[in-house]
Amino acid sequence: MADGTDDQASNATQRIRRRAQTAREEVEGRIHDVEERIHDIEARAREMDARIEKRVGRNLPKALFFGLVLGLSLLFSLIFVTELFMLFGAALVVFTSYELASALRFAGRDVPRIPVVVASLGVIAPAYYFGAVGLWAAFLAGVALVTVWRLVEQLRPSLRNDPAVSLPTDLAAGIFVLAYVSLLGGFAVVMTATDGGEWWTLAYLIIVICIDIGAYASGLAFGKTPMAPRISPKKTWEGFAGAVAVALIAGVLLALFMLGQPWWVGLILAAAMVVTATVGDLTESLVKRDLGIKDISTWLPGHGGFLDRLDSILPSTVAAYLVFLAFGVA
Repeated sequence: MADGTDDQASNATQRIRRRAQTAREEVEGRIHDVEERIHDIEARAREMDARIEKRVGRNLPKALFFGLVLGLSLLFSLIFVTELFMLFGAALVVFTSYELASALRFAGRDVPRIPVVVASLGVIAPAYYFGAVGLWAAFLAGVALVTVWRLVEQLRPSLRNDPAVSLPTDLAAGIFVLAYVSLLGGFAVVMTATDGGEWWTLAYLIIVICIDIGAYASGLAFGKTPMAPRISPKKTWEGFAGAVAVALIAGVLLALFMLGQPWWVGLILAAAMVVTATVGDLTESLVKRDLGIKDISTWLPGHGGFLDRLDSILPSTVAAYLVFLAFGVA
């Protein structure tokens, strides 16, 4: 009787173990299926990112994240405390001038980075407190500093006797960095410091961003005809058309609801931004092509360098400032 009870208990235990084993195997199988699906989703996401990056030349998620961080920082400085825009602009000018000078040095132009950075930083405060006059004065002082520094460097025997060193080319490269980065960027500081100018700065930046987004989306969806295949193969006329359409709409809306201007002023501002942003983008692509590099630097994940993000903005600053002087100054 006891043996029968023991057999029944043993059989029950074995059934429980088999059921537990079966349940464990089912759970493990489901977990495995879930893991396989996750891996499959990750693989498809990586494949999609790779296709997008191959087509547009950037890592889109990283680009969006860092672009959002920079955009929110800029927005805060313009709307709440305009003095912070001076610090924001100073940081951008320092990093951008340093990376461009470094890229030129890599290509064989002996650009002295220390005076270039100092001179670039030196334009911000005069531009903010003394306007366009202060900007030009600081820029010319910076040119003098870079020139004297490079001339003193040339006195070293290692440079004086080096036939590969071209002093005029080096001086021109240093002045190019100051003009392209600090002088052009300085006009945004001048405009922001003027009464009501911060809204014009914000407006032109929004339009340039819309141009970038419109060109990207339209080019990705419809792009077939290269605009300048030898300079920038990924830019298409279809993308340009999308940029124009988005920019004009944004310009009209910003003129009416943010700047308090007639709709046609928004069209003028947008049209100017389309021209300068496109020229700036192609110019930076031409510079990189001449230097033999893909990105000016790798400081901004998904974006390349600071100049890779400011290439459309810097030339547009001057055009925006001129439109502001024509219509925005009371």
